[in-house]
Amino acid sequence: MAGNSYGTLFRITTFGESHGEALGGIIDGCPSGIALDFDAIQLEMSRRKPGQSKIVTQRKEPDDVQFLSGIFEGKTTGTPIGFIIPNTNQKSDDYSHIKDNYRPSHADYVYEKKYGVRDYRGGGRSSARETASRVVAGAIAKQVLPEIKINAYVSSVGPLFLEKPYQELDFSKIESNPVRCPDEKMAAEMEEYIKVIKKDGDTVGGTVTCVIQNVPIGLGEPVFDKLHAELGKAMLSINAVKGFEFGSGFCGAKMKGSEHNDLYNPDGTTRTNLSGGIQGGISNGMDIYFRVAFKPVATIMQKQESLDNQGNITEMTGKGRHDPCVVPRAVPIVEAMAALVLADFYLINKTYFK
Repeated sequence: MAGNSYGTLFRITTFGESHGEALGGIIDGCPSGIALDFDAIQLEMSRRKPGQSKIVTQRKEPDDVQFLSGIFEGKTTGTPIGFIIPNTNQKSDDYSHIKDNYRPSHADYVYEKKYGVRDYRGGGRSSARETASRVVAGAIAKQVLPEIKINAYVSSVGPLFLEKPYQELDFSKIESNPVRCPDEKMAAEMEEYIKVIKKDGDTVGGTVTCVIQNVPIGLGEPVFDKLHAELGKAMLSINAVKGFEFGSGFCGAKMKGSEHNDLYNPDGTTRTNLSGGIQGGISNGMDIYFRVAFKPVATIMQKQESLDNQGNITEMTGKGRHDPCVVPRAVPIVEAMAALVLADFYLINKTYFK
């Protein structure tokens, strides 16, 4: 299987399966001499881990990170940082009913056709549990870039949309509720909606908005390695993601150039920011903001048609512990992937200057 690594200079390679002994990763290219805040790393893991509220999967995993290399006396050494995250609460029997069946809208069918074998226990490598390793790397990437502030939050669940622009939101309230929506009224509505969906044995999708502030001018490479192109690739690599837009996004397609152009201030900032902080694929110093769309979780606790490995249409009902809506736990994953992109471009930029 290819495609287990991401990044050019700041590079993460992940390994492990949902129901294996452990997940893990190797971070290559992290600068030496960074005093790591291990509590901050574990906090990011706690934000992503399962079992943290009644509206997410009830699989109980502490997601404690064990670092194996690349750190001495609390500081990075510049050598590869190896780490593992032990799996402690696997219930593989929950998946015995799909050993010979392909779940609709899962990776089961294509994995078996491509590789000739698949780990049916929780989806193996295709499970969203793989993102735990990304969150570790992203938490370290954030510490490589202490001046840059990355805040993601849930901006919609199903038909419920938070209409307020991010400038009117208090990001300190993101962690004040299990949905991770910084608007208290909307968060309460979203939480109740997810509970109803869960009770019905169904799932629902939503969106996560991310705002990146204090970004220096110059991150990103023209042509194929544009900053927004790499952000899009990073976000679309997250499980269940179906869409990505930055700045004015698809709404910009409805506008005229006279409406959309960001006019300059004398200091080089812009009066508006429909560009989303990126022009010509390069950061311009304004806030970068984008939105990521997540589909409903494919495993539902309702009867539906499936296909078995003999080509028969069968009937199945989902079992096990699954999120009725992924977006609350996706917030730290979106932040982590954004941090990986920025850390990589930050280090690439340093190669231009002495």
